[in-house]
Amino acid sequence: MNISSPLDRVRIILSHTSHPGNIGAAARAMKTMGLSSLYLINPKAFPDKEADVRAVSARDILEKIRVCTALDEALDNTVLTAAMTARPRDLSHDVFNARQGARELLRYARQHPVALLFGTETSGLTTAEVSKCQMIIHIPANPEFTSLNLASAVQVMAYELRMALIENDEPVPLAGFPANFNELELLYAHLEQVMIASDFLDPQKPRLLMQRIRRLFGRARLEKEEVQILRGILTALGKRW
Repeated sequence: MNISSPLDRVRIILSHTSHPGNIGAAARAMKTMGLSSLYLINPKAFPDKEADVRAVSARDILEKIRVCTALDEALDNTVLTAAMTARPRDLSHDVFNARQGARELLRYARQHPVALLFGTETSGLTTAEVSKCQMIIHIPANPEFTSLNLASAVQVMAYELRMALIENDEPVPLAGFPANFNELELLYAHLEQVMIASDFLDPQKPRLLMQRIRRLFGRARLEKEEVQILRGILTALGKRW
């Protein structure tokens, strides 16, 4: 695969995976479709023989795996992250099906690193994990039996990403330079600090305010310059307290 392929800029992130066999099977699913960047967040067991066995000829992906202790580490410098979840959320981001979501991710991946976040096998993603993402992707499944194995879900999305790459010969270019995860997290921290100082936010009773703000800016897909403007405003306002 050409090193400049957009698929090289797609990270598959598995959070708190409990079965090492699923890690190996996910690596195999990725390699069949040309993806190679696999991140793990606090896996129960890795490295593990079962992962090696299930990976078969994709052990080279296992050898390059990044094991992280926190989601922020895995999302470093990404500009767009999709949460893979089938559960309805009270404060939901934009929701895409697998095909739509793959196309949107690939649009950004042509120039910048993006990520697909998968939760643990038993309970999926937490609300806190989803809040770090900008969009939700769900795989339309039989409503009478929606359970999908983790590696199977990775395979479906890897296939959709490859098809999006094949079919999208003339992608719509991005208008500007999107802010990355690190820049957005600094903005959220700055905004929270100013809201607390101005008594707009009670840190003892935060309710869902920051979650709503993350959803708002997640939909906006802020650019680097826009983040700089907002932080400049916050800095100016902060000087009044």
